[in-house]
Formats: sequence, C-alpha cells, structure tokens
Amino acid sequence: MKTPKCIYQFSTIQILLLLGLSQSAISQPIPFYKTTVTSNADEIKADNGLTLRESIALINGELKLENLSSAERSQVTPASQASTIGFNLPSGQTQIALKSELPSITIPGTTIDGTTQPGYDATKSATQEINIAIPVVELIPAANVDVLRGLTIVSDRVTIRGLSIHGFSAAHKSTAMTPPADIFISHATPPPSIEKQKMPANFAPYYPDDIPPKNTIIENNWLGLSPIGKTDRPSAFGVSVFHGENTTIRRNRIEFHDGSAIITSVAVTNTDVSENIIVNNGLAGMPDAIRLEGNVDRSRIHGNLMCGNDGAGVYLFKPEGTVKISDNQIRYNGRRLRRAAIYLTGSGHEVTDNQISHQSGSGVVVGAYPQSDRNIITNNRFDALEGMSIDLNTQENTYAQAWQTGDGPNPKRKGSYRHLETGNAAIDSPEFTTDEFTNASVITGTAEPNSQIALYKVQSNPEDDRGPLSQPIGQATANGDGKFTTQLTGLVKGDRISATATDLTKGTSEPAINAAIGTWNDVKISRNPTAIPACTTPPNPPATVPPPILPVKLKAPTRIHFALDQDFISPVSATILNRIATVLNQYPGVSIELEGHTDPRANNDYNQALGMRRATNARNYLLRQGISASRMTLRSLGETKRIAKGDSKIDYARDRRVEIIYRDSDGFELTVEESDLQLE
Repeated sequence: MKTPKCIYQFSTIQILLLLGLSQSAISQPIPFYKTTVTSNADEIKADNGLTLRESIALINGELKLENLSSAERSQVTPASQASTIGFNLPSGQTQIALKSELPSITIPGTTIDGTTQPGYDATKSATQEINIAIPVVELIPAANVDVLRGLTIVSDRVTIRGLSIHGFSAAHKSTAMTPPADIFISHATPPPSIEKQKMPANFAPYYPDDIPPKNTIIENNWLGLSPIGKTDRPSAFGVSVFHGENTTIRRNRIEFHDGSAIITSVAVTNTDVSENIIVNNGLAGMPDAIRLEGNVDRSRIHGNLMCGNDGAGVYLFKPEGTVKISDNQIRYNGRRLRRAAIYLTGSGHEVTDNQISHQSGSGVVVGAYPQSDRNIITNNRFDALEGMSIDLNTQENTYAQAWQTGDGPNPKRKGSYRHLETGNAAIDSPEFTTDEFTNASVITGTAEPNSQIALYKVQSNPEDDRGPLSQPIGQATANGDGKFTTQLTGLVKGDRISATATDLTKGTSEPAINAAIGTWNDVKISRNPTAIPACTTPPNPPATVPPPILPVKLKAPTRIHFALDQDFISPVSATILNRIATVLNQYPGVSIELEGHTDPRANNDYNQALGMRRATNARNYLLRQGISASRMTLRSLGETKRIAKGDSKIDYARDRRVEIIYRDSDGFELTVEESDLQLE
C-alpha cells in the first residue's frame, strides 16, 4: 500500500511557527521589505508588475526575492523595523480580483497601506457623520468564485489601512468550516482543523499553543462596499475576530454584510471598536451590527454610528469579562428582526452616554441567563422605542421576544430568589412619592437603600408610563431606609420625569413610573412627525431646495409577486421595485414596511420563514437602489393574510407576494399590478 502524498505545503517559517519557535529562533530570519504593488493581477509570476499576492508571499518568506523579475525587484526595498505593502496601481486598474484566498499575514509588524495609492485623499469623506476617507484600492473575489476571506491576520502588530474590501463569502455549507469575512483575525490554524482532530480537555476551540495575534489595527477601510458606495455581492461578515488580543477597529465604514459588521468568538480580550460607521448589516444572517461572544474582557465600544442594521446595535451573547459601551449613536436598528438596541448578558458591563432612538424593541435589555448583574446603565438618552428604555428580563420569560426586546416591567421584588433569576439581581425601580409634583424643584421618592438615583426628563406620548429616559437632569442618593430627596432646576409645569436606581452590587434598575410636574391634565406632549433620515449624509450638502409639490396622483406600486416556493426577485418584479425606488428617492420623508406573504400550502413555520425571505430580498434590492435601511421595516405574515380565498393557480399566485405599505404618503395613488404574477 502506497503512503499518500501530503497535500499541504508549508514554508520554513510556517513549520517553525507550528513547532512553537519564534522568529528569533530561526538561524536566518526573514528580512523586512517595503514593497509597492503595481499590478492588479492575482498571481505569482515573474513579469513586469508586482502583485499583492507576491508582496504578501515575499514578506512571509514564502517567495524568494531572486524569484522576482528585475521589474518586480525594483518595487522592493529593504526595511529595518517591519515590512510594509504600499500601492501604485495604474489609474483605472485599482480593483484586485482574487481567484483564491491570499496567504495569511504571518510576520509581525506587517502593514498593508491603501492610503499610499495615488488619488487617495485623506481630507475627503463621503459622510458628514464621521470623516472616513474614500478608498481607491479595492479588493474583491473574482467573478463566479467563492473566496472566504479578503485578508487573514495570524501575527502580531499587523495594520490594515485605507482599503475597500467586499464580496467575501461562500455557500453556507462552507461557512461551517471556515469563518468568512472581509478581514479575519485568528491564530494560525483556526478550528475545525484536520490537523487537530480532538478538542482540548477544556472544550475550548483552540489549544495552548494556538497563540492569538496581538495589537492588530484595522483603520480607515471601507468594508462591504466599493469606493462608490455599493456592492453587488454582500460579504458574510466585516471583521471577524476569532482569536486576538488588543485588537483596534477604528474609523471604518462597514456596510452591506449578510451577517454582523463585527463579530467575535473564543477569546478577544481588550478589543477597542471606535468611530466606525456601521449601517445596513445583517441582511440575511446574524442581524446585529456588533455581536460579541467569547472572552471579551476589557473591551470597549465607543463613538460609533450604528444605524439601519437588521437586529441590535450591540448584542452580547453569554460573554466572559466586561465591556464598556459609551458615546455611540444607535438608531433605526431592528429593521428585520425586532431587538433591543443593546442586548446584554454577562455581568459588570457599562452602558453610558449613548443616544438610542427609533428602535423596534427596547433600549437596553439585560438578559438573565446566564446570571447577569452589576450592569451599569446611566446617562443615556432614549427616544422612540418599542419597549422600555431599560428592561431587566427574568429567566421565566425565555420566549424569543423577551430575549430580544424585553419582557416588560418587573413586579416589586419579593424574596431573595428573584436576585438570582432576574437581570441585574432584580433591583427594584425607584418610586416617586406622588405622580404629580406641584413644586417642580423638590422631588422625593424611595428606592433600593443606599443606591444612586438618576433622574430624567421624559418626552413621550402620555401612554408611555415608564419613559423614555430622554434627558438626564439630576442625581440623588437614597439613604439607608431607601428614601431620597433632590432639588431640580429648569422643570416647568407640564414636564414629565422618570428615574433609575443603581447599586454597584446589583446594577441599574428599570425606569420608575413617570411623574408629572403639575397635574396630569396639564401634561401636553407634542411630537410632530419628522421624516426618517438616511443613516449617513454626504458632506457639504447643496443649498436647500424646496421639495417638489406632491402630485395629486403620483402612482406608487404596492405589491410584487413570486414563483411557487421561491424568494428571488423576477425581472418583471425588479421593474416594479425600480418604480418604487424612484418614488422613495423623490420623497425622502416617506418610509415603507415590507410584508412578506405566501400561499396557504406548507406549514405555518415554513411559510413565516419564506415570507420573511421574500420581504428581505425586496428590501435588499431597494438598498442597492440607494434607499436607506432606516426607511424600511420588514415583517412576515406568512399564509395568514391571503388575497383570495380560492384554491386556483391564479389565487395562489396572488398570495405569493410582498406588500409595500407607505407611511406619510398623503397624495399618493397606490396601484396594484399583476404583471409579475408567476403561475405554477
């Protein structure tokens, strides 16, 4: 019997790294280089241009300098401290289409710097909200090729800067083996691995010799979209930090991913996520903008804009360690799956100074499984929520809606068991001594003994009896008997207030029931409807032009149809969606809800999922036409709302549809077309 040939080829450096030897132990260490990529071809070939693949292989020690042509060697110079890869691609040839995954970056200190490309202008941004320069160099998969990863980092002190990276994904059967992402960070052989068949004794998905990369920096990139702000092929994830320490993800624009913009896994301590624009993610998979799980101790999420994502802004799923979430703008999320803006499990997290609004769920939810307490939630501003500003879940409520959007106000705690089975140790909400304060300057109430009381002004409809906590206005301290008194300034007759209590051993409570300044009859809340804005706006907008007068009969289609058991958009349906996009682009104050429907055949669960896929695909088509995700909400009604009651083929064809429901569209003539009916 012949011994099979090994199908894996390792460079000298890879073999030594697998043996646990550092670069200093190598008798002939790999030299550092400064290279300039001059060709957008994806190959290793001695010719007139140096490619990105050749540059990475050269820096890794997998390609010898003498194997390059003289023209290629002219783009390589020795470096003393670390290797860098810059770009000088010809104009019009700045898109690099990968035929397969690039080599992992294995040498510490390597920098890939797209800001060196001629035409890159660090002073110009496509967005007013956060200044992130428009990249020039673009990294994508070649046509009709699945490439799981754009760049893979397995070594320390690697920096990726100033690139557009998008389109990296594969069929779902492949993602179970190798996590796909625009940028993937891990130790050298992430599991599952055919070299390591057995799991370690502690069941962690890595071994002690799987050393995580440290001090990675991902900055000023556009991930998930091209330099013109679009993509025809969503990536799976933006940045996947499978295993890393001290990772910095800052000032990136991350959009159009089937899954989360940023996702972590087994051990990713001291991760810093700051000043990123994170919009339109979670289009077809894991819906949350940022999803943290694993050991995320000492991680920070601050100064980011999260808008128009399909789930939560930040979702902490049974993490180890603590996370600080501060100074973020989190708005118009939960477009496909209704979730809290921030969903916490675990203990010791801090959520402070965030602005959270227009969420199809609660503001912050603290789950109770696993036991989650000592979560501090203070000085945030909430508005337009489909739930409470802060909601502490109980373990008794394990249905999906409770886990995602909260389970509503808790009753007053009775007995010690509630400490264990409710988020933040079931700390009780404060209670005002009256629901009407005639003296606006003196506020009294009761709360957990010795807790810190945060008082908020409330701006909401009268039926919202616990917030939202719109504006922090003062603080107080409860005494040993739980009583508190404070003096406030600036309140006037008709204002409404609420409060939370924070005990460092338990965490922050749910909001108190609102109280009024003056009598409730004097409370007048004015909330004029405003147009739903796009998540981002271009810089230096042109002078304001009065909106066009709405025609009496602007025809807006309200329905598209689908083939039996299908969710893809037909060419005829696409023409209808194009007309809908034209209307929405002309009238930015109009928002829509997309309802997915099916015919009555198959079971209810299957039809609910099929209806959601149809609504999602219609929304994703409109996204590509420039319609902001913040203007579109998804819902599936499955088979529960048929058009016709018959069972003919045409009746069933009419049932298979997505309904477009327009908001703030007075003057529209809504039309129903059946030109795209697809009979069996």
